[in-house]
Amino acid sequence: MSVRETLEARLARIAAGDPAVFTRLYPEQARAAADAADARRRDGISLGPLDGAMVSIKDLFDVAGETTRAGSVLLADAAPARSDAPVVARLRRAGAVILGKTNMSEFAFSGLGLNPHYGTPGNAADPARIPGGSSSGAGVSVGQGTSDIAIGSDTGGSVRIPASLNGVVGFKPTASRVPLEGAFPLSYALDSLGPLARTVADCAAADAVMAGEEPAPLEALAVAGLRIGVPRGLLFTETEAPVAEAFERVLSRLSRAGARIADHPIDDHLAAMDAALPDGSLAAIEAAAIHADWLDSAADRYDRRVHRRIVAGRGATAAGYIRTMRRRAECDGRGLHPDDAPAGRADRRLRPAPRPARRAGAPGDRRDGAAHRPAGGGRRGLPGGQSPDAAQHRLRQLLRSHRPVPADAGPAPAGGPDAAGPARTGPPAPGNRGRDRGRAGGVSAPRGPGPLSGSGGTAPRRGAPRRSSAGRRPRRRRDPCPD
Repeated sequence: MSVRETLEARLARIAAGDPAVFTRLYPEQARAAADAADARRRDGISLGPLDGAMVSIKDLFDVAGETTRAGSVLLADAAPARSDAPVVARLRRAGAVILGKTNMSEFAFSGLGLNPHYGTPGNAADPARIPGGSSSGAGVSVGQGTSDIAIGSDTGGSVRIPASLNGVVGFKPTASRVPLEGAFPLSYALDSLGPLARTVADCAAADAVMAGEEPAPLEALAVAGLRIGVPRGLLFTETEAPVAEAFERVLSRLSRAGARIADHPIDDHLAAMDAALPDGSLAAIEAAAIHADWLDSAADRYDRRVHRRIVAGRGATAAGYIRTMRRRAECDGRGLHPDDAPAGRADRRLRPAPRPARRAGAPGDRRDGAAHRPAGGGRRGLPGGQSPDAAQHRLRQLLRSHRPVPADAGPAPAGGPDAAGPARTGPPAPGNRGRDRGRAGGVSAPRGPGPLSGSGGTAPRRGAPRRSSAGRRPRRRRDPCPD
C-alpha cells in the first residue's frame, strides 16, 4: 500500500469519525508529502524511520502562516506564526506526513482532556469516556489508528495520561531535550515536548528526530539485574483493585525475569516538594505571568476551570517564586536515587498508572525521568498501565527496557488502523503545591508480551481524592463543568 493510499484512507476515517479529535487538517500539504515519500520509496531512498509516517501535532505548535490557538478561542484572532516550530520543521525534514493539528485542553492546563470551545474527543477505547489530557486529540488519534505518531506536550502528565487512557505509548523526555520554541507555553520551567505512538520504538524514533539526533535502533535491555524501586505509600492510596492486581503481576513478572525489586518510599520527598510550593502550583505561577494581560480583561473567554487554575498562581511574589525554585532544586537533589534505598540506588521507579485527575494541590511528578506503560485492559476492557521513571541521563535505557512491544497492541479499531492496509507506511521504525511537573522522560506502551506488560488497569476520573495517585477507569464524558 502506498503512502498516498494510506493517507487517503486515514483522511476518510478522520472525516467520518469524531470531529473533536482534530482542530485543523492539512490534506493538500499531506498529499504532497505522501507523494514525495512514495517517489523516494520508488527510488530506493529513505529519510529514516519517520519517512512516510502519518503524524499529527498538538494545537499549540506554530505552523507558518496560521494562528496558534492552544485550544482556546482567546487566541483565535492572534497574528499568524511566521515560521514552523523547530519540532514541526524537523518532522517535515524527516519525511513525516503531517495530517493536521489535534485537540487539547485549553492552554494545556488539565489532565482530563475537556474542551468547551472545540469539543471533547471521545476515548479511543470507549467514546463515552474522557480521553485524558491535555494532549487529548493526540492520544485518541493514535489509539484509533488515524495517526502513527502524535506530537504532544507534557508538563505534568499531558502526554502520559492520554497515552495511558487510550492504550498507546507516550514518552515525556527531559524538559531541555527538545526545543520549546514555537510551542505555546504553560510553564517555562516544566514543559517538555514528546511523542505518542503505537510502539516504544516509534516513540524513540520520533524523540530522536524532535531532538535533532539521528534515530538509532532500539535494542532490548536485559531485565536481569535491573534495580526497581516501588514507591509504596501516598502514591498507592485508593488504588482500584484491578489496577493493584495488574501492578503486582507486573512486579512478579519482573522479579521472575531477574529484576531486583524493593520498596522505595518517597512520601518524605513528596512532603518536601509540597512545602516548597507555599504560593501554589509552579505551573500556575508561571502561567499567571504568561496570561497576565488577559486574566481580567478576557476572563469570560477562558474555560472557567482553566482560568481558576491560572488565577490561583498570580498571588505569588517574585521572592516567593525564587524561593520556590531554590527549594525545588534542593528537592531534586534528593530525588530518584536515595543512597538509603533498601536495594541500594534504584535504576528506575515503578508505580501504577495513570494517576487520577487531581485538584490543585495534589502532589506532582519529580524532575527526574518519568515513564508510563499501559498494562492492559481492566474492567470493561479499558486501558491502564504502569509508570516507570528514571534519572535524566538514563532515558535511553528507560526506552530500551520497554522493548519489545507489539505494533498491533492497544485498542486499535477492528481491522487495524486502516481497514484497507497496514498501520505504518514507509521503512519500519528501528527499533498547589504539587503541579510541579517532572522535567524528564516518560513512556507509555500498550499491553503485550514485554516484561512490563500485565492486565487490569483503568484511567483517571474527575474529582478524585487529593491524596491518590493510582489508576482509575476513564469516567463517562459529560458537558464541561467545574472540577
